[in-house]
Amino acid sequence: MEGMVTDLTLAKENQSHFEEYLSNNSNVSPGIDLTVTVLTTGFWPSYKSFDLNLPAEMVKCVEVFREFYQTKTKHRKLTWIYSLGTCNINGKFEPKTMELIVTTYQASALLLFNLSDRLSYQEIMSQLNLSDDDVVRLLHSLSCAKYKILIKEPNTKTISPTDYFEFNSKFTDKMRRIKIPLPPVDEKKKVIEDVDKDRRYAIDASIVRIMKSRKVLGYQQLVMECVEQLGRMFKPDVKAIKKRIEDLITRDYLERDKENPNLFRYLA
Repeated sequence: MEGMVTDLTLAKENQSHFEEYLSNNSNVSPGIDLTVTVLTTGFWPSYKSFDLNLPAEMVKCVEVFREFYQTKTKHRKLTWIYSLGTCNINGKFEPKTMELIVTTYQASALLLFNLSDRLSYQEIMSQLNLSDDDVVRLLHSLSCAKYKILIKEPNTKTISPTDYFEFNSKFTDKMRRIKIPLPPVDEKKKVIEDVDKDRRYAIDASIVRIMKSRKVLGYQQLVMECVEQLGRMFKPDVKAIKKRIEDLITRDYLERDKENPNLFRYLA
């Protein structure tokens, strides 16, 4: 917690130094107003960083900030977590110009329509370089939710890989400034997947530890010892242990005895 508080204080100082750097170097311009919060890995939850293909407008400002940051330190690597970013962009609709508050992902998708009138789902996915799940979420938020900034063909409530999208130039709202939320990732599903993954690693490590010390062991004995070892952390499923044994055999950690298939040998 102390590290988080310190990080936020340093991030504010860093931002004011960045603004000074821009005012002192008139030849350097990010092209758009940019605020960057630099945080230290380890103090904060870990987030996956996707290699989003940023629009040209954003590439320039990222490069300018990177150059500034390198004048301060040469030994730190910046990893951009675009999934946590927000953007304020102006939508020039026929009725009026409106300010849209969106995520970096949504902004990147919308800016594609400055260069194209109509784009397919596949074109958007390849141009942004995002996963199917992320593309479905952001296109749903822009074409099927409350604010239909994009017109979708066919006009259904779900996103499909065969859909086409166009900029909705006739869009309007009584507000001049609107926030377009992005539906959250199914956190429960994600947590279950992460737990399963961690448990697979734990079972693998337990089996290898047991076999390394025993060298040769029968199936039942190996399962019993594995359950006993892991019981302090979680109750492993016998079917999961069996699957992990098979996986370790394919990866040449173990082998079955040629005469007795229920006997396993450790391969050093």
